[in-house]
Amino acid sequence: METKQFKAESKRLLDMMINSIYTNKEIFLREIISNASDAIDKLYFKSLTDTSIGLNKDDFAINIAADKEKRTLTVSDNGIGMTEDELENNLGTIAQSGSLAFKNDNELGEDVDIIGQFGVGFYSTFMVAKEVQVLTKAYGSDKAYLWKSNGVDGYTIEPAEKDTVGTTITMILKDDTEDDKYSEYCEEWRITQLVKKYSDYIRFPIKMEVEHTNYAEEGKEPTSTVEVETLNSMTPIWKKNKNELTEEEYNKFYTEKFLDYQEPVTHIHSHNEGIATYDALLYIPSKAPFDYYSKDYEKGLQLYSSGVLIMDKCADLLPDWFSFVKGVIDSEDLSLNISREMLQQDRQVKIIAKNVEKSIKNELTKLLKNDREKYEKFFEVFGLQFKFGIYQSYGSAIETLKDLLMFKSTFEDGKNVTLKEYVSRMKEDQKYIYYACGETKERIDKLPQIEKIKDKGYEVLYMTQDVDEFCVKVMINYDGKTFKSISDADIDLDTEEEKEEAKKLDEENKDMFDFMQKAISDKVKTVRLSKKLKSHPVCLSSDGGMISIEMEKVLNAMPQNDANRVKAEKALEINPNHEIFGKLKALYADDKDTLTEYTKLLYDQALLIEGLSIDDPVEFANLVCKLMTK
Repeated sequence: METKQFKAESKRLLDMMINSIYTNKEIFLREIISNASDAIDKLYFKSLTDTSIGLNKDDFAINIAADKEKRTLTVSDNGIGMTEDELENNLGTIAQSGSLAFKNDNELGEDVDIIGQFGVGFYSTFMVAKEVQVLTKAYGSDKAYLWKSNGVDGYTIEPAEKDTVGTTITMILKDDTEDDKYSEYCEEWRITQLVKKYSDYIRFPIKMEVEHTNYAEEGKEPTSTVEVETLNSMTPIWKKNKNELTEEEYNKFYTEKFLDYQEPVTHIHSHNEGIATYDALLYIPSKAPFDYYSKDYEKGLQLYSSGVLIMDKCADLLPDWFSFVKGVIDSEDLSLNISREMLQQDRQVKIIAKNVEKSIKNELTKLLKNDREKYEKFFEVFGLQFKFGIYQSYGSAIETLKDLLMFKSTFEDGKNVTLKEYVSRMKEDQKYIYYACGETKERIDKLPQIEKIKDKGYEVLYMTQDVDEFCVKVMINYDGKTFKSISDADIDLDTEEEKEEAKKLDEENKDMFDFMQKAISDKVKTVRLSKKLKSHPVCLSSDGGMISIEMEKVLNAMPQNDANRVKAEKALEINPNHEIFGKLKALYADDKDTLTEYTKLLYDQALLIEGLSIDDPVEFANLVCKLMTK
C-alpha cells in the first residue's frame, strides 16, 4: 500500500506541533474529544432538518476505551464521520479545518457552536502516540476508510469495515521514558482526571468502562465489577438560569472547583451579550490563599471556550486590585492562538476584562451597603490590595476603588469608616481630611500632634498599614477634600488671634531657633514654634517635599544599602505653651552649650515619639545622664 507524504509545509508544521506549539502534552485528549463533539454537532445539526437520520440528542455520545497491554487509547463518536476525500483533505493537509468549513458552508449563525477552528488539534495526538489510526464512516455513505500515520513519515488510507456511522481514533502510545510516562494515559484515574479538567462541559456524554472494587465481608476476597459511566457533567453551572440554582449549589461548585474549604463571601453570576458575549461566574473568597501576598501567587480566571477549558488562570481578565477573585469566563468570541492554549491580545479580551472589573466593583459596593459586617470582614482580608492597587496603578484605579476603601478613625472609638462617611461628617470649617500614621491605633493616640486636632472636634483617620499614606498621596483628595497628615508642617488649626501671637513669638525668638537649627543642622531643615501642640513639649513635622516622615520610615525598612536610604525634610517644633520653652529661652541667654545639648535631646525624643530610631543612642544616653546629675 502506498504511503502518502504530507506536503513539505505540512510536514514542517507537524514537526512544530509535536515539539513547539503545544506546551502541555496532556491536552491531546481535550483536542480529540473536542473534534468528536464537533462531529456529533454536525450530524445533530443535520438531524434537525433530516428526519431520516433517526437520532435525537440523547442518542449521541463519545466513548473512551483503554487497553493497558496493547498500550492503546481509543476515542470514538457516532457523529457525521468522513469520506475518503475528507480524510485526505482534513488529515492529509494540516491546518485544514473541516469544522470551520462546515460552519461556513452551512452559513451557521453565531448560536451554533463549533469548537474546531484551526484543523491542528488532531495532530496533538503525536505528542503521546507513535502511531494513530482513524477508522471512519461518513453519514450517507456505505464505505468506511482507515487512515494510519506514525507522524512525519506520512500516512496511508485504505478501505475498511465499520458497521456504524462515526469515527474511531486509536492511539498507540509511545514507550515510557525517564521523563514521560505515556502509559498513564491508559489509566482510568488519569483519563477521568483529564476529562474533568478540560472537557467536563462538553454537551454530549463522554462514557468509559470503569472498574469498581467491592470489598466484601472480612476474610472474603474483594470482587470487581465494570460499569459504563459518564465522566463529564455536560451542563456547566454558569449556563443554567439563576432561578434554578440555590446558594448551596453555588457554594458547593466553588468549594469543589477551587479547593477551598470555606464558603465564599458572595458570587456574581451573569450572562452578557453585545460587543462581547460571554457567561461569567465569579466568587469573592472569604480568606486569602497562603501565598496571596507573595510573588508566587498567580491571579486569573478559568477561561472556557464553548465549555472547553482553554486556560486555568487567565491573568488578562483580572486587574491586580481584584486578583483575589476566583471564577470562570466562558466565551465563544475570544481569539485564541493556534494551540488554543493562549489568548491573542484583542479588543474582546479588554472588553470582557473591563466588564468583569465593573461587575466586581458593583457587587462589593452592594455588599458594603447591604451587609456592612460581612464587608468589613472581607476588607480585613483583602482591603490591603485595594490600597496597593491605587498606589501601583499611579492613580488609574482611583475611581474604581476609592469608595471601597475603609480606615479606622477617631469617630466611635476606632470603627471602620469609608471616605464617603468621613466627608459627610466634616465640620463646616474643616478644610481637610485629617489622617495620622503609626504602627497601631494606640500609638497614634499618643502622638503629640493629635491632641489639638481632637480638641477641635475634627475626625482623624488612623493609617496603620505601610501602604496607607502612599495610597492617599496618590489620591491627593476625595470629593474635593484634600488629605492632610497631622504631621504636615502647614497644618492650620489656630484662630486669627492665635496666628498673630505665634507670628510675634516667632520673630522674637528667631535667633534662638536659628541657633538650635545649627546645633542639629544635618538633621532638620528648621526649628520653629508649633501651631499643633497642646500639652506636649516637642514634635517633628514633615517640612514639604514628596517624602513624609512615615514614608521615610517605611521605605528605609526595606532591604537596601545605606547609599539608597531616603530622608524626609523635617522641622523640629517647640510648644510655646510648655514650660520647656521658657527653659530654652533662659539657656539661650545664659548657657548656649547646654542649649545645644537640650536641642539634641529634644530632637531624639521627637524621633522616638515618631517611632524612628535615634542616630546615636550612646550620645543620647550620656546626655540624659548628664542632665540627671546637674
